[in-house]
Amino acid sequence: MLESDLASLARAAATTPTVLWNDSADPDELRRSIAFGAVGATCNPVIAFAAIKKNPEVWVPRLRELAAEHPTWGESELGWQAVKELSIAAAQLLEPAFAESGGRNGRLSIQTDPRLHRDADALVAQAVEFSQLAENIIVKIPATATGIAAMEEAAYRGVSINATLSFTVPQAVAVGAALERALDRRAADGLPEQEFGHVVTIMGGRLDDWLKKWTADNRILVTPGVLDWAGVAALKHAHAVFTERGYRSRILSAAFRNHLQWAELVGGDLVVSPPFDWQARINENAIPADDRIDVPVAPEILAELQRLSEFRRAYEIDGMAPSEFADFGAARTTLRQFLEADAQLDALVRDVIVPPA
Repeated sequence: MLESDLASLARAAATTPTVLWNDSADPDELRRSIAFGAVGATCNPVIAFAAIKKNPEVWVPRLRELAAEHPTWGESELGWQAVKELSIAAAQLLEPAFAESGGRNGRLSIQTDPRLHRDADALVAQAVEFSQLAENIIVKIPATATGIAAMEEAAYRGVSINATLSFTVPQAVAVGAALERALDRRAADGLPEQEFGHVVTIMGGRLDDWLKKWTADNRILVTPGVLDWAGVAALKHAHAVFTERGYRSRILSAAFRNHLQWAELVGGDLVVSPPFDWQARINENAIPADDRIDVPVAPEILAELQRLSEFRRAYEIDGMAPSEFADFGAARTTLRQFLEADAQLDALVRDVIVPPA
């Protein structure tokens, strides 16, 4: 087959350094995404809950088995065991890509419990535990001041890291620097060198969402469509900074709201991680897989965005200090969604092991 005959996603994978990951650990979706060229997958509490809820024929009997095997476990322990098993199964599907890439790709992300977000030591301990579930596991830790300290320590201990709860250039740069420190510390201490495949997520669509809410709350009118470029602008800028500084981690584009969050990043040495339905739509609509990573956002669009103080906080390298990361609007909104998904998973398990009378 000629490269020109490939679907959009596969063509980008075949002709550029940009790689595709699937934004779900659901095994059926992941198999289909691998057929599109996916070489990795990401997951979070919302996605994990959705995948377990979507397949009751699998998970209801399994949760009952787990409850019988572990009679002292509560709802949270049982639910998180299901998340671990879901992740291990998905990781097995990615083993060929892991072997072929020497560990740079073929990774399955599992996220630390969002209820631990204030405790760096607990995040490190869980990251180490999760990293031992499979050789190709990569662990998500939130990009807050507490989480970045945990990332550096976990990475030093040999955990592959994916930063989450991350929406901005200052967050990405702070994480990239922390991972460099961890790699340098490992080298200084004579620890084995290996390919960790570290990635630093920017949830571009969630940045767009927050700016739309912020402008509405502040009664600020912007040109229609301009805010759909905010996440793209942040992702392009972060990629440029990582390239310039030689960071050994890669930017990852997540939280898709439009196809620009893939198409405008093609050509970069980075990861794009759309939900499977977005992948299907990109292919169905034959979105061009042109090299656009170094094509700037249109000057008039960027200028209008930069008139917004909240965008400047997200776009400029020093737009926020690490102490401000956890209080950024998108971070608070998303953390609450992650915590709610944990509560929903607890409730799902409760309905299985203590069904209504």
